[in-house]
Amino acid sequence: VLYLFCAALTEHKILFLSSSYQRLTDACRALLALMFPLKYSFTYVPILPAQLLEVLSTPTPFIIGVHSIFQSETQELLDVVIADLDGGTVNVPECVHISLLPEPLLQQTREALSLVLDPELEVADLAFPPSTISASSLKMQDKEIRAVFLRLFAQLLQGYRWCLHIIRIHPEPVIRFHKVR
Repeated sequence: VLYLFCAALTEHKILFLSSSYQRLTDACRALLALMFPLKYSFTYVPILPAQLLEVLSTPTPFIIGVHSIFQSETQELLDVVIADLDGGTVNVPECVHISLLPEPLLQQTREALSLVLDPELEVADLAFPPSTISASSLKMQDKEIRAVFLRLFAQLLQGYRWCLHIIRIHPEPVIRFHKVR
């Protein structure tokens, strides 16, 4: 999930494959939901019809879902990250370099996600673990996952105001983003 998240943030082509249309739609929507508060501004097609498979050759980034019947047509795509939802694999081609999160944030996010998805890990090493651990409901688990990614964005973007440069020579002040800082 973190590879797909970073691929979407760094504007790579992402293709989901599954034999279930519902799973394709859910996976595409989930990836967009994790990017909140950012909005994905490139091509987004949760279920691509068979007649439009040539769209996969476009040079622009995309998030597209394709039924696994057409997996043979996707094999020649060299610059597309392919997530097989039925097999649970993510294939990143050699020519694609995905920039992952900076190291302290990557490890913190992995740990937070693993605690949300498997809460027993938190008390697994205790000598006297509590007798019962209640698993979160699906709605609560969804909110916890969103909170992990929202916290990640807050940590990534903290201090962005130091990079703003205000120019006051115009009648209205102009704010520019100073990339060097």
